[in-house]
Amino acid sequence: MGFNERFEKIMKRNTAREDFNRAKKRAVFSTLLNFLTPERQHLLSLQEVRDLVKPRGEAYIGLKVVPIERIVGSEGRYLDFDTAFLPKVEHLRRRWENVDMAHLESISLPAVKLYEIGGAYFVRDGNHRVSVAKMQGIGSIDAEVVSLNSAIRIEPGTTPSLLKEKVISYEKEQVFANSSLGKIINPSELDFTETGRFDEILKHIEVHKYFLNMDKDYEISFEEAGASWYRKLFKPIVDLERKYKVLKKFEGRTRGDLYVWTIRHWHFLKEKYGQDVSIEDAVKDFSNRYGTTFFRKLRNLFYRRRED
Repeated sequence: MGFNERFEKIMKRNTAREDFNRAKKRAVFSTLLNFLTPERQHLLSLQEVRDLVKPRGEAYIGLKVVPIERIVGSEGRYLDFDTAFLPKVEHLRRRWENVDMAHLESISLPAVKLYEIGGAYFVRDGNHRVSVAKMQGIGSIDAEVVSLNSAIRIEPGTTPSLLKEKVISYEKEQVFANSSLGKIINPSELDFTETGRFDEILKHIEVHKYFLNMDKDYEISFEEAGASWYRKLFKPIVDLERKYKVLKKFEGRTRGDLYVWTIRHWHFLKEKYGQDVSIEDAVKDFSNRYGTTFFRKLRNLFYRRRED
């Protein structure tokens, strides 16, 4: 290698080093600007997204050109980069600079490997290549894609909490569209802050139906069992919640959440103390055990400050 080639190599290495420094500084600056909303700075975790949307099967798509802006997460490196795929940690430097050197020298690298879910992409292999491409202002990248089938659309900028809300909304829409639940309870009465709860309600009604059928010589309908469930279980718990103002102790939660928790807690108390435990006992005990009162909030704040 001649002098000029060595000199050019050194200059490109210096450029790659400065590129990484600038990228890392941008990540730090972005974190400072968004310190009140840190969730917006986190890449989506593929596993967390899969757990939420529960894709139904997968299909190999093959090679395609993918817009960089549609790459929103990673399978294993979601803690190492921010939402703009800027590097957050120093240990990425060597690999990142090597990929940037390849870019500066116009060396072709293998296609990245991506998962596609709901129109968004998650990196299986090639996080550094995606990061360098974004830093260099490249609009698209060659990728080998496997598509995971999901009805939930994921847009750039979607946070885990926003995605959870979208999944819950979809679950509610599907359950009320594809079951008789709407004949039993008004949709406005049933909301949750966790996924999977609407299917749990259907199971509650089916279990209630099973016990009602034990005393009958004919099969009662789902709607009849649901009406009984609503009258004997759901509405009494909601009325007791209003009576004791339980919801105030569970900030950000819904009466649907409290119904599910109360039923679980009621079964726990009956197993521990016997079948004479009432629903009212369960509501009060759950509220006293797990509810956050004003004084408990002050105590928790005091201990957090002491730990800091």
